[in-house]
Amino acid sequence: MSEFLADWYFWVKSLHVVSVIAWMAGLFYLPRLFVYHVEAVAAGTDTDTLFQTMERRLLRAIMNPAMISTWGMGLALVATPGIVDWSMVWPWVKAGSVLAMTWFHMWLAGQRKEFVAGTNAVTGRRYRMMNEVPTLLMLLIVVSVIVKF
Repeated sequence: MSEFLADWYFWVKSLHVVSVIAWMAGLFYLPRLFVYHVEAVAAGTDTDTLFQTMERRLLRAIMNPAMISTWGMGLALVATPGIVDWSMVWPWVKAGSVLAMTWFHMWLAGQRKEFVAGTNAVTGRRYRMMNEVPTLLMLLIVVSVIVKF
């Protein structure tokens, strides 16, 4: 198996990067949709239904598959011999950041369900603040992987 992973390393790494880009796009865009949804749309209107449809499709058709692919390709990279030195700090920072990014993804999915139920209590300001979470995590991940501290 390790020979297979070594032979396919660059393909797996490429698919990992593409998956991360798609996942990050969704993590940036969904909270922004929530801002517009909570600030400009009345519950029970056609526009409310439209926003719920956009949010559901973004989450289910783009973000969920991208997250799963990111995790799958990332775990394949971790399993590739010689790629990760767990005695260093950077892989632990990256792993913790990816877990936090996954938590944020799940939090967004829960917020979408709140809109569907008509029970959203989060303000546009809070969604704007939460929209910075993936940016901070992305910075931690990129710096840790490139600098390898």
